[in-house]
Amino acid sequence: MKPGLLFASLSAALIASFIAELALGPVAIAPGQVLAALWPARDTNGSAQVIVTAIRLPRAVLAMLVGAILAVSGAAMQGLFRNPLADPSLIGVTAGASLGASLAIVFGGALAGMAGLTVVSIGAFLGAAGAVLLVYTLATRELVTSVTTMLLAGIAIGALAGAATALLEFVATNEMLRRISLWQMGGLDGATWTRVAVLVVVALPVVAGLLALAPALNALLLGESEARHLGFAVDAIKTALIGLVALGVGVSVALAGAIAFVGLVVPHIVRLTLGPDHRLVLPGAALAGAVLLLAADVAARLVVAPAELPVGLLTALVGAPFFILLLRGSRDYAL
Repeated sequence: MKPGLLFASLSAALIASFIAELALGPVAIAPGQVLAALWPARDTNGSAQVIVTAIRLPRAVLAMLVGAILAVSGAAMQGLFRNPLADPSLIGVTAGASLGASLAIVFGGALAGMAGLTVVSIGAFLGAAGAVLLVYTLATRELVTSVTTMLLAGIAIGALAGAATALLEFVATNEMLRRISLWQMGGLDGATWTRVAVLVVVALPVVAGLLALAPALNALLLGESEARHLGFAVDAIKTALIGLVALGVGVSVALAGAIAFVGLVVPHIVRLTLGPDHRLVLPGAALAGAVLLLAADVAARLVVAPAELPVGLLTALVGAPFFILLLRGSRDYAL
């Protein structure tokens, strides 16, 4: 597919899914009422305006930002590791966040949060940051970072954090265990304008920084020695990539829980469609990730209405079989 056509299609899908996120749910609101609610000067139904502006609009913006960050981070990790099956969890960020959130739920339930964020969100971010820092430290020797060592360290730290989380689940009460399980499934039901503001502050430098590193990622596809010969500071680039991905995914997971497969499936599909050029793959993944999470959140609210499925559970249920079909249909695919 031509890049222009794909980006136009994704932009149209983003607008449609954003409007659907505002209109659909246990209380359906007509598109005309949605537009009226977003335009304060126009007369509109009072309850519809409250639902749209106070509940669904921050949730839609949060879903869009989280989906974009997870997908563009997954694309960057696939380029760094030169492996289409890589995703941000390989550097321990998701396992660390899960451990941090579990610690906060078990031991910090009575503590207050800061700046409108819950103690669970703060704990999840600290856990993610700690895990990534430990992985990076283990993989770096004399200012040289080994991608292979980073991968192995990420697996080890992820397994250790998973074991610690399981231990906390073993000693947790039933209520604590339920909270841990729901957090691990991911969800956008806690969206507030405070959380949106935090994520906007993080998303802008993270996405802009990763897009700026697209030429370096293209060079890394040739190999690290070749990239050095082309004039790229490979170790500084790897540090910047890890730092940006850790920040973006850490904050996203802290605010929305663990949402699976967005950072794996979306970049893979975009790469199959556009080819390996990261100047196209990264913005394409950001758009597609936003569309996917918006659509998944709409479906999560409708499938078992008036109840609501955790959106991370839905992305895993749909994403895993779809990814298996992709793998079966692209055996000769390589970066």
